[in-house]
Amino acid sequence: MPSPAPTGWTPQMDSFIKALHKAGEDPESIRILLEAEHPAVGGKMAPSTTQVVQSKGIYHGLPTFPSDLKNLRAIVAGANGISGQHMLRALSEDPDRWGQIYALSRRPPLDKEALGQNIKHLAVDFLSSPEAIAKILREENVQADYVFFFSYIQPPPKPGQSLWSNAEEMCEVNGRLLQNCLSAFKIASIHPQRIVLQTGLKNYGGHLGPISTPHIESDPRVTIEPNFYYTQEDILFEYCKQNSTQWNVIRPSFILGAVKDAAMNMVYPLSVYAAVQAHLKQPLIFPGDYPAWDKEQIQSTAMLNSYMSQWAALTPAAGNHAFNAGDDCPFTWCRFWPVLASWYGVSWLPPDPNADYKVMELPHTPRGYGPKGKIHYTYTFVEWAHRPEVQKAWEELSKQFGLTQSPFDDIERLFTFTELALIVSWPWQYR
Repeated sequence: MPSPAPTGWTPQMDSFIKALHKAGEDPESIRILLEAEHPAVGGKMAPSTTQVVQSKGIYHGLPTFPSDLKNLRAIVAGANGISGQHMLRALSEDPDRWGQIYALSRRPPLDKEALGQNIKHLAVDFLSSPEAIAKILREENVQADYVFFFSYIQPPPKPGQSLWSNAEEMCEVNGRLLQNCLSAFKIASIHPQRIVLQTGLKNYGGHLGPISTPHIESDPRVTIEPNFYYTQEDILFEYCKQNSTQWNVIRPSFILGAVKDAAMNMVYPLSVYAAVQAHLKQPLIFPGDYPAWDKEQIQSTAMLNSYMSQWAALTPAAGNHAFNAGDDCPFTWCRFWPVLASWYGVSWLPPDPNADYKVMELPHTPRGYGPKGKIHYTYTFVEWAHRPEVQKAWEELSKQFGLTQSPFDDIERLFTFTELALIVSWPWQYR
């Protein structure tokens, strides 16, 4: 005999579960989504069958929050990067909800719009000792209900290898950033309710070779080589266990946004490339092969990531869960390349099947079977950025338009991230 339905159960809840099951959701994901859509199921608040959403500019279906959530205090760690600056923008949109926001980073955000009246920047280096960090926090009387952690350091890759080849050093330095921050909270007697850690696509091992798609939050870790995301997660989980704090992990893909000097911003190098090619009256030449040209990959707009991080932090049913963060629309270079060319008024060229491709074979099979990853390319953005005529063209553009920053001061740091997004030939998709 079937079990009786819980008190307050509605036919809409049955339909909601059936639709999720049909879509392939696993039981744990169904539980989380059901409690978020129908909070009465989890006993978190008064019964409701309605979720009110809102639009902000191009972003639709955004959550709303109870009106009694006021005067919250937040820490945004790593506040001067692409994700940190957009998190500041998202939180500062509601100064009644977020009464005090502390932006922690070595340098203040370059985007002055990200520094609202309720935001205070503190110069903090998370590579310094926990005691030194705690001293700054105590002197400024910092307290926080919620913490959003984005601080990140990209060590130089091993000579002649890919951007993330120095896996051990990445684990050590990025693990230390988070550990020092959390240790400083203990010393400074800061007791957040929820800590949100942003990691990303590398959680699923796609930087090591072809992997099963779509990527699901419950996928097992890929332990072929060290992964600093796992290091940070373990540090966070242990802290939360010891301090009765809840956590969230947000996993965006390639992040898009408009900020100055952000090395992990995929669109900035693309814009530089297109602007220079237009200035030189040359076409946009895709550097990869046809599998890379046609592959589907998910993109993650920084502002939308921030709205999701805020939702995760403020939603009781989302506590102690990881979430993928993507724009949820198919993206391919074959569709976007002509659009990019049209924005800059230049022609474009697809891959040349008869070109003399260079081949990079990766050493691993991260899903445990199948062929190793092979990347075919005719040139790299790093090679392109080193060309004298390219740098001369940028100097001319800078004089013409009064540009104050040069993307050629640290070429490898800026261009490598985007070129990998272009030339890798296997798909990256979130469910």
